[in-house]
Amino acid sequence: MKTTTIESRTMNGYGTNRSFVRGRRLLLALALAAAGAAPAAWAQDKAIVMASTTSTEQSGLFGHVLPEFKKASGIDVRVVALGTGQALDMGRRGDADIVFVHDQAAEEKFVAEGFGIARNPVMYNDFVIVGPKSDPAGVKGKDVVEALKKLAASKDAFVSRGDKSGTHAAELRYWKAAGVDAPAGKVAGYKECGCGMGPALNIASSTNAYALTDRGTWLSFKNRGDLAVLVEGDRRLFNQYGVIVVNPAKHPHVKKDLAQAFADWIVSPAGQASIAGYKVGGEQLFFPNATQK
Repeated sequence: MKTTTIESRTMNGYGTNRSFVRGRRLLLALALAAAGAAPAAWAQDKAIVMASTTSTEQSGLFGHVLPEFKKASGIDVRVVALGTGQALDMGRRGDADIVFVHDQAAEEKFVAEGFGIARNPVMYNDFVIVGPKSDPAGVKGKDVVEALKKLAASKDAFVSRGDKSGTHAAELRYWKAAGVDAPAGKVAGYKECGCGMGPALNIASSTNAYALTDRGTWLSFKNRGDLAVLVEGDRRLFNQYGVIVVNPAKHPHVKKDLAQAFADWIVSPAGQASIAGYKVGGEQLFFPNATQK
């Protein structure tokens, strides 16, 4: 007696097996689903992780420039906002594809150690000291060092980020220049919050304390209470930002080409115009200077 397999019967037109047809339909559906998922997966892969500062995030800058970069490149940028020291540490661990920070000495060390390909300046603004409008410590003026000397001699509260950020590093340089090496314990009202710029300003506002802040975050900060800008205009308060692609020689999984696309765009005329175009209340928060190396 001749036997005929289900497959040969179906293929030769002798009959139809429902299980076989359902199986083929399932395979076809899976194939189509895979084909449809491939572009989606590819699109998701066109994304980079950027470790950056709380000042660039909390000032609203990234909400302005990143959609423009996405439109130009199709690349998503996922921002992890930290202090500069923590952002650079993310790069050292290979947990970020690119860093966008503001502590030039630390950035140059990062590149010298081989963790970054190259550092490029992007933009600048400045730091200011804010405090109670009544200014009980009498710091108002232009000289940041003299202002901190007066604060050290007073018992008025000063809120430090204390988080190894670019702002914190700058603050410590200013205290040292004022002859105060370790503010905690030597300045009566000195308090470290270990937090970002926005939370530090919230604490200063709620306690009527002094604080050092970048101007960008201050201009976008809404909960000012009785605080006002008291010290500004000192050339030492200059605040430069730089961008660095993490070196794939250290971490092969880094998306170097996508990260480089962002680094190239942010220093291009289009990226620089986008930075210049970001304003709060009619005031420009950051000033592009990629051409000034």
